[in-house]
Amino acid sequence: MNESLVSLTYLVSGIAFVLALKWLSHPTTARRGVRVGEVGMVLAIVATLFKAEIVEYQWIVTAGVLGAAVGIPLGLLVPMTAVPQRTALSHAFGALAAGLVGTAEFYLAGPELDSIEATALGVEVLLGYLTFTGSLVAFAKLQGLVRDRPWVYRGQRVVNLLILSVAAGLVVVLVLDPGRAWAFPPLIVASTVFGVLLVSRIGGADMPTVISLLNSFAGLAAAAMGFVLDNQLLIIAGALDGASGLLLSIIMCRAMNRSFWSVLAGGFGAEATGQGEEGPIRRIDPEETAMMLDAAQLVIVIPGYGMAAAQAQHKVHELSETLLRRGVDVRFAIHPVAGRMPGHMNVLLAEANVSYDRLFDLEQINDDFPRADVVLVVGANDVVNPAARSDRTSPIYGMPILDADRARSVIVVKRSMRSGFAGVQNDLFHLERTQMLFGDAKQVLGEVVEELKKLRGRTPVAA
Repeated sequence: MNESLVSLTYLVSGIAFVLALKWLSHPTTARRGVRVGEVGMVLAIVATLFKAEIVEYQWIVTAGVLGAAVGIPLGLLVPMTAVPQRTALSHAFGALAAGLVGTAEFYLAGPELDSIEATALGVEVLLGYLTFTGSLVAFAKLQGLVRDRPWVYRGQRVVNLLILSVAAGLVVVLVLDPGRAWAFPPLIVASTVFGVLLVSRIGGADMPTVISLLNSFAGLAAAAMGFVLDNQLLIIAGALDGASGLLLSIIMCRAMNRSFWSVLAGGFGAEATGQGEEGPIRRIDPEETAMMLDAAQLVIVIPGYGMAAAQAQHKVHELSETLLRRGVDVRFAIHPVAGRMPGHMNVLLAEANVSYDRLFDLEQINDDFPRADVVLVVGANDVVNPAARSDRTSPIYGMPILDADRARSVIVVKRSMRSGFAGVQNDLFHLERTQMLFGDAKQVLGEVVEELKKLRGRTPVAA
């Protein structure tokens, strides 16, 4: 394969990546987007293997076998509920690859690098290694290996800024004189340490933004690697990844009514503040829940991280199908930052075969809540807390929420009264129209379904 054909194949791959990104933005075309992205990646790999620079395939084949040995189990065996931590782990692998390639390139051609190549290599190494360790910390938090609350201490922001400044200063040193090899190992150390400190300060409430931000960093590292290796496809793919991840991070911040820089500063939800109204709670059992749902005309289900933790998405789907057969209109309200990654709830509900046309974003469904007979909150917390509208002292004040409190009645499925990741009490739980169904979501919703099947008060309708 000559260079012209390689370049043409790269162009086709780049177009495939653009189309994949476009189609992935909507549930009805997401599968097509995945397939087109896969085809683009296969074409890119095949074309690269035919480049003139490759003179031996032994190590490439070995690396491919090892990668497949890790990647296939990750794709087939990891449950959908673990997608956020699997995504963080993928970011770590990709960023490490960028960092290692940058390291190899520096020691192979360091003194011969010009200022532009040295700049790109420095950015590649800085972003690659900080994304690697930051993604590992995110994985550990999402997997429950370490606590998901922010780790904060006095003067932490100053320390973080100092370490980042040292890393950036070392990049400048290498740009001015690529022959100063002594500056490279400290750059790697500073980058890896900064990645740990950056993400350890960020709590679970901001994890969707962190996931998309790490995705952006990994993409930018890949784009910089493309400049170093003079590979146009890496530049295209990395730029697409970096730009989309950054834009998604900004969208996530807007969904929480917080600035991008405040998320990076971290510390949000480090300690429970005790804010919010205290009051009595009203308990409900599965039998009463089934009776309320059966008598409703419109039921809105609000899923949250608790649904993912309990792996209750299939029971939620079974419940919704049971209600639909009994003539109840069931809709799902999806908050942009519900869960631990962008689109987390959409992914879980799609995996449970919930129909796309029953999923509604915050802006689409908020006007429907006053007409809802029952709102069923499954494991959501901060995204339905009315304190975000009324309590100026609350850390979530101003965050757009799902207006569950405006429905005629609310049933909250929750293990306990523990606060959400913002660390504040939820005023919704103490409203007169709210009733609490305590227990594991998968178990109690299964009991609700069984109770519904016992009821004979409504004639099922054809599916």
